Amino acid sequence: MNSKADSSILGIEPVLPSQDIERDVKWYQEYTGFEPIFYDNMYAVLRRGEFSIHLQWHADTEDDPLLGGSVIRIFVKDIQPIFQEFVNRDTIKKEKLRMNTPWNTHEFGFYDLNKNAVFIAQDV
Repeated sequence: MNSKADSSILGIEPVLPSQDIERDVKWYQEYTGFEPIFYDNMYAVLRRGEFSIHLQWHADTEDDPLLGGSVIRIFVKDIQPIFQEFVNRDTIKKEKLRMNTPWNTHEFGFYDLNKNAVFIAQDV
């Protein structure tokens, strides 16, 4: 990929599968601080600051599998304030913060109600 193509990328917004949009919107509000910009029973757009997460309903059938197992990584400048916020929200436990990983991050992660993994990371 050349540098011209790289400079045109404005952002990446993950779309995660959901079994219950309304339930999951409430969960993301309470446990992550992401607020709904739009949602109906099939799709949701959640935002926190400059970042968005989208949720898309799946029937969890052979033709429309839910599966779970999606993974997103959200990078932050300073992990400590958001880590403490998520501990206070009971999203994670204090022992989940991993400092100075072999891949040069401080990070913690959790699963949403559909088994999607969400990691918050800070480059060291």
